[in-house]
Amino acid sequence: MTIFNLQFAIEQFPAVLEAVPMTLTIAFVAMAFGMVLGFLLALCRIYKIPVLNRLTIIYVSFIRGTPLLVQLYVLFYGLPLCMETVHQWTGLHMPAAAVSPLAYALVAYTVNSTAYQSEIIRSSLKAIDIGQMEAAYACGMTTAQGLWRIVIPQALRIALPNFGNVFIGLIKGTSLVFAVKVVEIMAVAKVIAGDGYRFLEMYFDASVLYWIICFLCERAIAVLEKKLRAKY
Repeated sequence: MTIFNLQFAIEQFPAVLEAVPMTLTIAFVAMAFGMVLGFLLALCRIYKIPVLNRLTIIYVSFIRGTPLLVQLYVLFYGLPLCMETVHQWTGLHMPAAAVSPLAYALVAYTVNSTAYQSEIIRSSLKAIDIGQMEAAYACGMTTAQGLWRIVIPQALRIALPNFGNVFIGLIKGTSLVFAVKVVEIMAVAKVIAGDGYRFLEMYFDASVLYWIICFLCERAIAVLEKKLRAKY
């Protein structure tokens, strides 16, 4: 048996490629929901909303201080128990068995993404001169209008490189979801590798595919960043 069978790696590459939509779905959903929730948490920190401010600090510290795989396991095994407890206390029918592993994975990755993005958004908003909001008030704008029209566009330009890093991290992080029975790039590579005992070839295919995806994302982010600089 040869150490590395290039022909086998090439032949199996399309099979691994078919798992790309699942990988991108997890990353996109976690990124989108994480950005919205992260923005809300950032506002809680900036405006020091009672109770919520302290809870946000604890949440961000806990998520950033624990591994993603641990969070994935905790939610995968913990949410069904919570659903069963709610069923016992309230009588509401919550069939945990009917929830797909993908749903648990999306929740876990969104929870993780939210913590990181909230800090990115908070630091980006605080980087904008407070005088700009004062000028917005002087023009008769509300806080929401000032944020939406003046502060957020500038903060977005500052935050974009870090958003890109989070998204690329999510793409690479999806390699963990095979641990909870979600079939994505790494899961397909692992299954084929186990069947043919060609682990090096399949992990090589997976690594090349991850690199291609991340490289394309980097280029797209660079183009978007250039357009934002020209616009603002």
